[in-house]
Amino acid sequence: MENQDFIYLDNNATTPVDPRVLETMMPYLTRNFANAASRHQPGLDANQAVNQAREQIAKLIGSKPSEIIFTSGATEGINLAVKGMVETQKSKGKHIITLATEHKAMLDTYEFLASKGFDVEYLPVKPDGLLDLEVLKKAVREDTVLVSVMLANNETGVIQPLKEISAIVHEAGAFFMTDATQAFGKLSISVNDLGIDLMTFSGHKIYAPKGIGGIYFRSRRPFRVKLEAIIHGGGHEKGMRSGTLNVPGIIALGKAAEVALQDMEKDAKQVQELRDYLEQNLLQIEDTTINGNTTHRLYNTSNIFFQGVDSDALIANLDSLAFSSGSACTSASVEPSHVLIALGLSKEDAYCCMRFSLGRFTTKEEINKAIELLKEAIENLRALRLL
Repeated sequence: MENQDFIYLDNNATTPVDPRVLETMMPYLTRNFANAASRHQPGLDANQAVNQAREQIAKLIGSKPSEIIFTSGATEGINLAVKGMVETQKSKGKHIITLATEHKAMLDTYEFLASKGFDVEYLPVKPDGLLDLEVLKKAVREDTVLVSVMLANNETGVIQPLKEISAIVHEAGAFFMTDATQAFGKLSISVNDLGIDLMTFSGHKIYAPKGIGGIYFRSRRPFRVKLEAIIHGGGHEKGMRSGTLNVPGIIALGKAAEVALQDMEKDAKQVQELRDYLEQNLLQIEDTTINGNTTHRLYNTSNIFFQGVDSDALIANLDSLAFSSGSACTSASVEPSHVLIALGLSKEDAYCCMRFSLGRFTTKEEINKAIELLKEAIENLRALRLL
């Protein structure tokens, strides 16, 4: 990777494109540019490459290739999965459940459905960010049609016990969905073992470019998924997501999935060692704690509370260091993180939390420099508060 003039610790927002991924997709941006729906030979070749990408993704998550639908990313995928699912289930009921700590793409979709007459329930989480299974058991009803729980939280990295959650959901006769955007490619996922009926994911979190993602939908009984399309025209992707396929993006996503499967253990070990090293050093700073469960957590994510240090002020004082005060999709909001509020933090404390998310290309030298910069900036900001 080419050196940057800043240290990048915001991989949960987006990742750089892996050189192996770029190399694989480039021919489909240049000489192999045909439409995958065309029936001439170049089009057939493009379609064959798309099918290979489906196989690569299916292998990563333990599904059939035919159970993968390509979208522009996880946000579109969530909209199609949730809206498309509940439309087919309205005769059974309109009760749908999700968590208070879900990504805004999920929460806003549920809010839209509430405006259309659906009975939406947002479950709380425990102070460590995990769902209380007893709360879920009490929440599901006969008219519950869909429960959606994020596999790994984008702000804290907290990993939910999906296998236990899906068992409760299925016992109630409802479908189970997960937004796996942060976990896809980082964690070993078997959709059958975890009992997942619908799953969304995005390429730019696993070293593929932005603008490509997908949905896994179960095609096997007893929880066979049927989706009502929300984009019409052309009948692409089995009629569930019309629109000319983004062939270069799909090829890139397939290659990124292949690389993730190949390098998963190596990435996990290398990145967790750096993440833990970062935390050990930052926790030496007075009045500093980690938010969320530290055992059931993504290996690359650290959400840290620095008492009395405004996160936006810290970011502004460190223009050579890229990190986040929360989800990149809500960075335009002046409100504190809804995830941290759901964990029980006050608004004042939530403004003092920073998310560091490391990646495949993060180095020890970068972490050492980041520690040095952060310690100095935090000390300076705290001194200013005392003046």
